[in-house]
Amino acid sequence: MSDDPPTTPEQRPVERPVAAVVVETPLAHLDRVFEYAVPADLADAAVPGARVRVRFAGRDLDGFVVERRAEAEHAGRLTPLRRVVSPEPVLTAEVLRLCRAVASRYAGTLSDVLRLAVPKRHATAERALALEPPAREPVSAPPSGPWDDYPAGAAWLRRVAAGQAPAAAWSALPTRGPGRDWPAAFAVAAATALSAGRGAVLVVPDHRDVERLDRALRELLGPDRHVRLTADQGPQARYTAWLKVLRGHARVAIGTRAAAFAPVRDLGLVAWWDDGDDLLSEPRAPYHHAGVVLGLRAAQSGAALLAGGFVRSLRTQLEVEAGRLVPVEAEPATVRAAAPAVAVAGEGLDEERDGAAARAHLPSRAWRVAKDALREGPVLVQVPRRGYLPALRCAECRAPVRCERCRGPVALGSSSATPSCRWCGLALAAGQFECRSCGSRRVRSSVVGARRTAEEVGRAFPGVPVHTSGSGEVLPSVGPEPALVIATPGAEPTAERGYCAVLLLDAWASLDLPVLDAPLESLRRWAAAAALVRPGRSVVLCGVPDAVALPPVEAAVRWDPAWLAERELAERRELDLPPAVRMAQLTGSRHALAGAIEQLDLPAGAQLLGPMPLPDPGRAVDGAGAADRHALVRIDLRRQAELTRALVALKATRSARKEPDVVGVRVDPLDSW
Repeated sequence: MSDDPPTTPEQRPVERPVAAVVVETPLAHLDRVFEYAVPADLADAAVPGARVRVRFAGRDLDGFVVERRAEAEHAGRLTPLRRVVSPEPVLTAEVLRLCRAVASRYAGTLSDVLRLAVPKRHATAERALALEPPAREPVSAPPSGPWDDYPAGAAWLRRVAAGQAPAAAWSALPTRGPGRDWPAAFAVAAATALSAGRGAVLVVPDHRDVERLDRALRELLGPDRHVRLTADQGPQARYTAWLKVLRGHARVAIGTRAAAFAPVRDLGLVAWWDDGDDLLSEPRAPYHHAGVVLGLRAAQSGAALLAGGFVRSLRTQLEVEAGRLVPVEAEPATVRAAAPAVAVAGEGLDEERDGAAARAHLPSRAWRVAKDALREGPVLVQVPRRGYLPALRCAECRAPVRCERCRGPVALGSSSATPSCRWCGLALAAGQFECRSCGSRRVRSSVVGARRTAEEVGRAFPGVPVHTSGSGEVLPSVGPEPALVIATPGAEPTAERGYCAVLLLDAWASLDLPVLDAPLESLRRWAAAAALVRPGRSVVLCGVPDAVALPPVEAAVRWDPAWLAERELAERRELDLPPAVRMAQLTGSRHALAGAIEQLDLPAGAQLLGPMPLPDPGRAVDGAGAADRHALVRIDLRRQAELTRALVALKATRSARKEPDVVGVRVDPLDSW
């Protein structure tokens, strides 16, 4: 028996005594791992993926251990870890690899991506959840159900069930009821992946879509088989859901864009709905798109991929034409039978002839369709703008009314309100307006908002209940009884058994959006509303010329979104515009932007456009608050990695030099498309 005193934790030799740590810092030139010594008393807890606290540049900062090493690469003395915040390995190797790929794709920093990918720790949630998952019965492969409407659907499911990695662009049929709609199809796809012993990540644009998908999964799989990850969850609820996935309690994660990083074990399927919805784009650096993130993740993990929607985005169309996604579509006869009857009502109003319809800003045809439909059930009225009168124009020359102080748009908030600037709030006193173009003192509405429409339509249909759904209050659903539902795009509630008719008002306002994607975005908005109508019922498109064949209107009437996507992408290729090329945006003040362009080492073949004035100086990126100018860089898709490396080097150089003026960097600047 030895007489030596027992060895304390502090005296034990440490295996792999060096921790490689990613420190949470926004500075681009510090976007790398740093080595720290692992004290003996922290050796067991400082596992790869654990949160730690470290001393960095004179401050205590959070970080993640990404690796334990036997020897340090740094020649000098290493600073020891301060403490282990939690031994829970929340940053898995798969998620770390994905975050690095996202940072590289969008010229961002790993710290920025990790901040969005891994939720903040909640100690109570860690203690309350069992470390080991409960025993569960295996999931059997479900019937193909809604996928029977698509010739390639069953084959795609069979490959998912076999553990393969098929990648598909799914054009969903409209007017499908519960059990055959898109949430049911997503649920079947997830259950098929589970039957193969693999997990699934399903991402949708907003919380109402999450609710619909949640119900479909519960009906098919039962309770506790999946988790929800959304921004509206509290800190404990969200961290608990994250831990359930991490510890294997659930194999399916659904949610909004942040769910794309959920640490699902043995990932077998990634899917997202409505690729063109801007809610899938992250508004914070590095401004990634959930669909791109899931595409990177599928490529890294060998998972099946499904991009679904009523309308195909240009990004999806590009992947289809490149052969990386296989289209899953219904036969033309099936599409014709399922598609609603879309009629174009034109843009003319005759108050003497149309009476109440004209006073409600409805063409007579739309008024008659709504009147007949209200005998049986609800009618959906989609209005392109929220508010009352969100924009005013000169009554004579139609020039926009602008604020005298900031040049922002002037709007009317209610029937009793005074017109005021939407940006700075400056009121426009009575008699103060004088048009700079023609001298007129009269104003008129540029477009009618949802609240004003509700008033006017309510007067046109007396006695009919009117519900509004928009940014202030979004209705999840309405009943089957007759009612008028006024909704802005993206806020349309579902109706029990579907709507009896859908009216799409002021369609020109969507077509006139100042973005390159206006044709497809218009069709996407119209299709989302039209898909909620009952089979065989009417959809009336109001406010577009009926004598001119506009491609988005033609695609809506024929219900052929793929044709419009193919046409738009062909035009983008001719003009060298995204997504046929990769585009990046630099934003800053005149002096800062000139310096950044001089510092930027552009790769061969890159084309610099600008600098030029920023269309909206109030919207800058990366904290460039004084930005008033921007420049665009365009490059062939095959050389996009060279451009992002050059942008990363630019950010690191300016960060290391502590340049006082910030220059924002954004890859795929959607606002400029």
